[in-house]
Amino acid sequence: MTTPANTSSLPTTAASESAAVSSPVAKKLPRQFRDLLALDDFERHARRRLPNMIYQYVAGGVETGQGIAGNFDAYQRYKFIPRMFRDVSGRDQSVNLFGHRYQHPFGVAPLGGASFVAYQADIALARAARSMNVPMILSASSLVKLEDVHAANPDAWFQAYLAGDQPRIDRLVDRVEAAGYQTLVVTGDTPMLGNREHNTRSGFSMPIKITPKVAFESAMNPRWLLGTVAQTFLRHGAPHFENTDAERGPPMMSSKVRNTNARDKLCWKNVEAIRKKWRGNLVIKGLMSPQDAFIARDLGADAVILSNHGGRQLDHTIPPLFTLAEIAAAKGDMKVIIDSGIRRGTDVMKAMALGADFVFLGRPFLYATVVAGQAGVEHAMGILRDEIDRDLALLGVRTPGELDDTYLRTL
Repeated sequence: MTTPANTSSLPTTAASESAAVSSPVAKKLPRQFRDLLALDDFERHARRRLPNMIYQYVAGGVETGQGIAGNFDAYQRYKFIPRMFRDVSGRDQSVNLFGHRYQHPFGVAPLGGASFVAYQADIALARAARSMNVPMILSASSLVKLEDVHAANPDAWFQAYLAGDQPRIDRLVDRVEAAGYQTLVVTGDTPMLGNREHNTRSGFSMPIKITPKVAFESAMNPRWLLGTVAQTFLRHGAPHFENTDAERGPPMMSSKVRNTNARDKLCWKNVEAIRKKWRGNLVIKGLMSPQDAFIARDLGADAVILSNHGGRQLDHTIPPLFTLAEIAAAKGDMKVIIDSGIRRGTDVMKAMALGADFVFLGRPFLYATVVAGQAGVEHAMGILRDEIDRDLALLGVRTPGELDDTYLRTL
């Protein structure tokens, strides 16, 4: 029998509800944060601060954009069946992952090129994650050395884009281990880059080419040009692809391109070899198929991240939310994590009700970095934290681990 909640502490009048909304805590928010009430708000504000080509690089998908649209639509398909008259005091959203007790069930997904979108974004994201006690995954396509990010956040994870060349893989793994990383994320959904037509249309390229269009857009967005590009060059020199391989990659704005050859040769035998070599936590990212998830499980992966790369690789891919339950049901000791399309606390709750152990978000936190650096990311995380706390109470549970599919129905 469930004990009824203590109702004496609940607001009983409209006046008390109004007082809660206008509490001193709300008034302490910096002015620039007062219009940032949900994660989607950060995109609206960031878009005004970025050249269109940079915004499109972050926001865009591939081809028709159905991969992105499908991710968002998947979460709309599920509706809640909340339970009532349960004592939901003492709520706790912390989650244990790889022996670490994270304060919240979400983290920062890898964001390639983030520090060309916002000044030293990788460092800001790492520090915010450390402050909020959530994981942050550094992208192999970052413009900040993996060693510097680890110094800012010793609990950061490193995500690798690997060629099917075991000696190259081994050298990078050795570098990651020497830097002190405990968790290595191997991404499998990039044998080649997706067809990102939006980049061509907006004028964005890799390496960046200074065309008249690019020059004009940059000049029209001085906060980005001076605050990100100029500051980067003045303080750190030309940005390089620092972590694609064990050796430093080429400058972002040079005629040389980063070494992406032989990624189409990467296969499960390479993953098996990595598992034998890597002594830390091994996470396999970019899976959607249950069969692939179970191969990863059988090879000894500590976790998989179900993801369609935020709709940025193959168009019309299945949203990973739709295969989550099947994979979670046979995960064994492996953790099942998911990203792609999560924007609300209710999305986090739906994923966890379907069996996810953890979730990651990417774009919203990068937009938050554009708006206000580390403080902006912490504010975004605080919004998501508060949504989750509220959603737990309204669903009738104290912890995310109490959720299961009995709390959901599909349309």
